[in-house]
Amino acid sequence: MTDDLLKYRSEFPILDKTVYLISHSLGAMPRATYERLHDYAEKWATRGVRAWAEGWWDMPVTVGNEVARIIGADPNTVVMHQNVSICQSLILSALLPAKDPKRNKIVFEELNFPSVMYVYEAHAKAHGLRIEAVKSGDGITMSLERMLAAIDEETLLVPISHVLFKSGFLQNAKAITERAHEVGATVVLDTYQSAGTVPFSVKELNVDFATGGSVKWLCGGPGAGYLYVRPDLINKLEPKTTGWMAHEHPFAFETEMQYAPNITRFLHGSPAIPALYAAQSGYRIINEIGVEAIRKKSMRQTQQLIALAEDAGFRVTSPQDPSVRGGTITVWDDNAAEITKELVRREFIVDYRPGAGVRISPHFYTKDEELELVIAEMKKIRDGREFKAEKAGAAF
Repeated sequence: MTDDLLKYRSEFPILDKTVYLISHSLGAMPRATYERLHDYAEKWATRGVRAWAEGWWDMPVTVGNEVARIIGADPNTVVMHQNVSICQSLILSALLPAKDPKRNKIVFEELNFPSVMYVYEAHAKAHGLRIEAVKSGDGITMSLERMLAAIDEETLLVPISHVLFKSGFLQNAKAITERAHEVGATVVLDTYQSAGTVPFSVKELNVDFATGGSVKWLCGGPGAGYLYVRPDLINKLEPKTTGWMAHEHPFAFETEMQYAPNITRFLHGSPAIPALYAAQSGYRIINEIGVEAIRKKSMRQTQQLIALAEDAGFRVTSPQDPSVRGGTITVWDDNAAEITKELVRREFIVDYRPGAGVRISPHFYTKDEELELVIAEMKKIRDGREFKAEKAGAAF
């Protein structure tokens, strides 16, 4: 089979040395990132403070516009931050305390990413709100019916993951958003595990906010999170997590806050410029390929992984139906943690999550034969017990 996307493989140096199947955690670094970081250093070295006026100051928005193309957002509706926790906290600072005391509930799935849950639990405690974490029946998927039933007229916020980090389960964000809006609740969609591998449009989903980062499928590295705000909400909200970049006249150094009349009101202090330089190479490749093409290959390769794993006697814990699955396959064995540790030692880069097993994620740069190699190596390690019988921690 001809795989046109493999022409991009040479752009990722780590692929020459490893079987790299961990894009759900840290996407491979594009070769061009070396050049982008050199450009940053050269700019600082030669232009000094003038670099701010020559592009640095605008990067949270100009780089955000590159992300906007990937997630189906309008230009100037996405700004860059350091991580999702900051983005979520910033959203909460604009919405709390709640105007209606009867809206005192935050609803999310119990399989949400823990870092996000920490943020909402802390703010809920501070503002007298209650959390309803909707239970999963199997620890892998979420019942849409349960999610919809939990969202009622007392619900203030619905912060959910588009794709669950542990199992790759793809939630019906459209239906959840429609239900939330029906009762007057606000939706915050975490697209960390979907952007770059699952096609979607935040405009079509009509979410109020979306957050995510560049570490995973976007191949942008750490320190470049993003925040989308629905256009009609931008000038209605005044985040209390703020700073001079959110001011309409930041260089007037006024002592009173006057929010900018655009997406920059959702910024705060000075941005992490090196991370924004580093992130751009991945965004440009994703935009050049197109997420639709990436998804087509992903669905084919994840189905192939399932067949290979089951033929080798492993149990696949990810959803079998590709329409409700992101780009990750999880494979269970009683010794999955130890097998993962041994795989990584042998340069098969995957990771492990308790209750799900070995997480394996092909991306657009993955060869079909690498899928065969990783499952064969897992079987060899399992059958020969070629691992140390010790507790292995989850790979980052």
